[in-house]
Amino acid sequence: MKIAISMITLLLFAGAVALGLHLHAAAAHADAVTAAAPRPPTPVTVETLEPRSVRLWNEYSGRLQAVDYAEIRPQVSGTITNIKFADGQMVKQGDLLFIIDPRPYQDAVERDQAALVSAQSKVTLAKIQADRYAALIKTHSVSQDELDTIADADRVAEANEQSAEAALKQAQLDLEHAYVTAPISGRVSRAEITQGNLIQTAIGAPLVTTIVSQDGIYADFDVDEQTYLQTIRATAHGTADERKVPVQLVVQGDTGHVYNGFIESFDNRIDTATDTIRARARFDNADGALVPGMFVSVRLSGAAEQQVLLVPQRALSFDQSKAAVYVVDADSKVKYRQVELGKTVDADRVVESGLAPGDRVIIDGTQLVRPDDTVAATEEPAEKTVAGLTPKSN
Repeated sequence: MKIAISMITLLLFAGAVALGLHLHAAAAHADAVTAAAPRPPTPVTVETLEPRSVRLWNEYSGRLQAVDYAEIRPQVSGTITNIKFADGQMVKQGDLLFIIDPRPYQDAVERDQAALVSAQSKVTLAKIQADRYAALIKTHSVSQDELDTIADADRVAEANEQSAEAALKQAQLDLEHAYVTAPISGRVSRAEITQGNLIQTAIGAPLVTTIVSQDGIYADFDVDEQTYLQTIRATAHGTADERKVPVQLVVQGDTGHVYNGFIESFDNRIDTATDTIRARARFDNADGALVPGMFVSVRLSGAAEQQVLLVPQRALSFDQSKAAVYVVDADSKVKYRQVELGKTVDADRVVESGLAPGDRVIIDGTQLVRPDDTVAATEEPAEKTVAGLTPKSN
């Protein structure tokens, strides 16, 4: 009985071994068949590089300055009797802001008017006497000394009249200065000295308020010497050409709103300590959203468009500080290319070196290929536009 069981066990073991050998052989055959089958080309999307005419932008930090800024200080002394504006109000040139007690200045005007009338009367009398003595000298009724004295009195009377006129004009001007008006149009600050306070017009007269214009605004920033020489000086000849250079402004925290402007001026020298030149751009500020003192980013374009190669950023791979792309050659083989990159233009980067016009760069499917792989390339539509090559509207 035991011998029969052992025989059965032996037969089962032998059968299992035979089955395993058969399965292993079948798997090895399948692997050989698979290895022998060619790998199909990997589908990828490529873009054929062609030079594009674009403006390259350089970004700088800047501060906003008012086009017109006025500090209002008293020109006559006295007590502030009235304030005619609200804090932050928009005012027009000539609008009344403060009233300094005008009564002393009104009295001075009236006094000087009376003094002028008196001086004019004396001039009239002096002329009558001079004419009379001029007639009498012909008949030798008066001496030459008497005539000279009368003529001198006439000239003194005329001088006194002129002095009285000047005094009256000054008194009228002081009365006018008692009514403090806005020298420019814009937004007024708060009243630094309130109603009822006495103000003096000595050296360092107190500041009563300020006004900043709202019809435009300046952005002041520093441009590095290399950029100025390569992109501005080389292509812009004179102030008229400089004002054709596009400038964009973005406020921190509001990158979706781009303001467009133009160069107002460059300084007349380069700062040797920083190798920069001061620049000023002007922007429209009709809505008053741009406030003097704001910290902003200013994008400065070259004076003319340049022909450059652009590669989509999604086509780039980076190994530490090195950038590279995959290109497809004439045999549909993948080649690895290191590239030197320049400025960013929206979703693209400027290629400084490493690629040439006509190169087909893989922009989709880069993670599926390796160098020398065969690919099936599909061209990106040629009608693709690059947004942002021209400035956006406000």
